[in-house]
This record gives sequence, structure tokens and C-alpha cells, in this order.
Amino acid sequence: MISTRRLYQESSDLILRYRSSLRPVWDRIDEIVAENQSKVLDAFIAERISLPHMSGSTGYGYGDMGREGLDRVFARAFGGEAALVRAHWASGTHVLCTALKSLLRAGDGLLSVTGTPYDTLRPVLERLVDERGVEYRETDALTLYQEGAIGLSELEERLDAAIGPKTRVAMLQRSRGYSLRKPISITCMKDFMGIMRRKWPHVIIMVDNCYCEFVEASEPPELGATLTVGSLIKNPGGGLAPTGAYIVGTKEAVERAAQELFAPGIGTEVGSNPHGYRDFYQGLFLAPKVVGEALKGAAFAAMYFSELGFAVTPGPFEERSDIVQAVTMGSPEALSVLARAIQSASPVDSFAAPEPWDMPGYGRQIIMAAGAFVQGASIELSCDAPFVPPYTAYLQGGLTKEHVILACLNAGKALADTL
Repeated sequence: MISTRRLYQESSDLILRYRSSLRPVWDRIDEIVAENQSKVLDAFIAERISLPHMSGSTGYGYGDMGREGLDRVFARAFGGEAALVRAHWASGTHVLCTALKSLLRAGDGLLSVTGTPYDTLRPVLERLVDERGVEYRETDALTLYQEGAIGLSELEERLDAAIGPKTRVAMLQRSRGYSLRKPISITCMKDFMGIMRRKWPHVIIMVDNCYCEFVEASEPPELGATLTVGSLIKNPGGGLAPTGAYIVGTKEAVERAAQELFAPGIGTEVGSNPHGYRDFYQGLFLAPKVVGEALKGAAFAAMYFSELGFAVTPGPFEERSDIVQAVTMGSPEALSVLARAIQSASPVDSFAAPEPWDMPGYGRQIIMAAGAFVQGASIELSCDAPFVPPYTAYLQGGLTKEHVILACLNAGKALADTL
């Protein structure tokens, strides 16, 4: 059994050195936290949220003020016309599926502008193609632009080549997923939206915002994205939301998504929650601070594992647009040691030993360390990876930066003792 307290004490000099080096990064994160916290607080105040909003409802949920207030707060905080925030969604993939099905009709075209999407979305896309005759295309144009490989004019040229007469929806995944590409920044999105609104104003823009909420000071709906989608057990749930997801966007698009989730003619008017909404409201309120803690922990992890000789992306001083820290371990043995060390430094199920397994929705084995209070909550510290070369681990989350630091120190010790 490890003693994280002893590990912390033995590493005090290293931690002080890292804190000194990372101070400019952490100060920059604090500025973003303050801006996002004020935005969220203003939303609560403007929507006159009160204690009765915390209460639950049953049955159909007609007139559920807690549900309706939460929708309005999310819409205002994210800069959209309307929002749909529901515990009925099981995951980010589930809400993305709802959004896509609500937007795409038979024979429509769907274009992914950030290349191949995250693993769990691929079966959804296959179903849309097979059963609805959706014409699906991919281009990595926006990813290449984000990485500086192409300029603005070439981005427009590549979009021009990819967008066809049937294209109804352009979908972008902001986070890196299981890849080493850079996540899509708000600045990059602004340039993209400028081109789309000038040349293809009829094309719907759908954004997978998972892992990216509150990392920067603006959100996609503020830029004019038609629908922005994310999971509540990631950033915007603040570590308290027990399940669910959100959609923010135009009133028309949000209403269509509600009809897809529930039924036409019912839409946003139903959806009860007998357990109440306190965790959802409080989680959103805490989310900017919690995301800031995760980002500070990620910067520490980048510096620490880089000094241990592992390739990391992003680097400790780079700008971030998601909470994910990639660490390429280089071997299955090193990846397993890392995952087990992160798990053993978790508050829940610390005694478990992660092994690669066939997770639902993935076409390859995944190893995952996730000792979280909310099962699968990626805003809590977790470490997961496809168990394939080059054996890159994806660290994300951390309710406190201190927990991330302790877990990294534990991993460093385990790697030194084992390999």
C-alpha cells in the first residue's frame, strides 16, 4: 500500500521547483477561471435561480422549474439561444447520436472537418450511412489548419473540395480523442466559422465540445455554432453531476434534438428527475474552477513525464484547448504500469488493477484507470489508452491539482521500480 503523504513529503523539493516553473502557466489558467466563473455566476443571477429549482419532479415532468431553469442557465453561460440539459443521456456518444439523428434526413450529407471521429462514434456513423443513406465524408482540413500545416486560404480550398451539394452538417470534434493531433482552439474555430458563414451559410455546424468546456474563455455557441454538444460527467458537471449531457444552440436545432430524444410534439416540455437538480446546478457553478485544477495538473504531468524521458503533448507551457494530456509510453509494459499506478492513487477502487479489455463501442482493446466517484467521469482523474503501439496514455481530469500531482509521483515511482 502506498503512502501518498510520504511520497509528497519526499518530493517536496521537486514540487516546489515545478510550481515555480509553472507559475506563469497557472496564473494564465487562473485568469481564464475567473472569466468563466463570472460568466457562469452572471447566468445564475440573470435566470433568478432559487432553492426551489433544486427540487425534483416525477412522471412527465410538466412545469419542472428545475429542469427549465437549468436549460436557461446553460444557454446563457454558453452563449446559445436555447439548451437541453437532461439526465436521460447516458454518455457523450449518446447525446452526439441524438444530435446527428435530429439534424440529418435521408440522403443528406455529413462532413467531419477534423478527420476520423472518436472510436465510439463510428458505429453511429455506420448506422446513419446504412439505414438513412447519409453521405458521409471526412477531411482533416481544420486539424491541419489548427496545427499550422496549411493557411487560411488553403483551409478554404480544402473545404470547397469536401463540401458537396448534399452537405447538410459539418461536424467537428474539438478534443484530440485517441490521437496526437492538437485540439481545435476557439481562435481556430473563429476562422473556420468565418469561412462557413460567408460561403456556406446553409450548412449546419455541429460541435463535439467534450473535454473542452471552460478551458478557454469562449464557447462555440458564442461563435454561431448551430449545435454544441457535451457530457455532464466531463467538464461542465464539475465532478458533481452523476450522469447526463447537454445540447446548446439555436432554438430550432435544440427543439429538433428534444423531439429526437423524446418525441415529436413533446420535445422540451417533458423529462422528469425525481432526485432533483442540486448536483447539476452546483456542478456547473464549480466547473470553471474544477477545469482550472485539471489544467494545472495536466501542465504538471507534462513537465514531470517529459523529464522522465517520455514524449508528451501538449508540452507544459503550450496553450490548451482541452483537458487531455497525452504521454507516449512506448511499450505495453510501461503503459500498464502507468495505468495501475494512476488507479492505485485514486480515491475509489484504488485496489483494482486495470487490464486491457474489449470496452463497448471500441474496435480495439482499451486499458483504463478510473477510480472516480462518478463512474467514467473524465473530469475526475483518469488514464486510458488503446492498447496498441505507440502505447500512448491519455490523462485527463483531476478535481484538485494536488491529486494529479500525487498520482504522477506515484506513477514515476512505479515506473522506476518496475522497468
